[in-house]
Amino acid sequence: MVDEHILIVEDEIKIADLLSDYLLKAGFKVSCLARGDEAVEQVKNMAPALILLDLMLPGMDGITVCREVRRFSNVPIIMVTARVEEMDRLIGLEIGADDYICKPFSPREVVARVRAVLRRARPVETPRRLIAGPITLDEYTRQVTIDEKALSLTPSEFGLLNVLIASPERVFSRSELLDKVQGYQFEGYDRTIDSHIKNLRRKIADILPGKECILTIYGVGYKLSM
Repeated sequence: MVDEHILIVEDEIKIADLLSDYLLKAGFKVSCLARGDEAVEQVKNMAPALILLDLMLPGMDGITVCREVRRFSNVPIIMVTARVEEMDRLIGLEIGADDYICKPFSPREVVARVRAVLRRARPVETPRRLIAGPITLDEYTRQVTIDEKALSLTPSEFGLLNVLIASPERVFSRSELLDKVQGYQFEGYDRTIDSHIKNLRRKIADILPGKECILTIYGVGYKLSM
């Protein structure tokens, strides 16, 4: 969708300029910031369609920025990091990032990831209203309620629950969930599914304490069981 606004938060000017050039050519509007401590207020003011967020930033690191943004917004966030430690990436996912990409990267791959994340953040063409036990998911409004209480989900969390609730009791492998929700598969990315499932379980448990709805089928994957 042309004219969607992407906010790049990156202190390496050459990288920010490179990303900006490719996103502009792809039809997006782009704004850039070099400091983390300016990002939260900018998100409130401009309401971007997606944030490309570097992990190492002056003023406020990307993890803290992501955490602060998640206090008031479910805007899609892709973490951009030069760190190779898997734990850094998993922390970003666990606090609400939708995806991550590691430096060095192909700018074309970043554009493809941006499009994939935005695609799953939009309403589907033939929306359904899905119900499983106390959980109701509306594909048109992208709202989820449990016992009529609203559940605030990121696009990735919504996509996962959408797949699971559409086929309750069916077991999905991690690779199937990656393909259906992320739209692509890379080595090691099955861990992103584990992080999103962990977040989903925590949010559901806040409303349904003691009720485990998303079950782990060891050696296979996950299923929704009410």
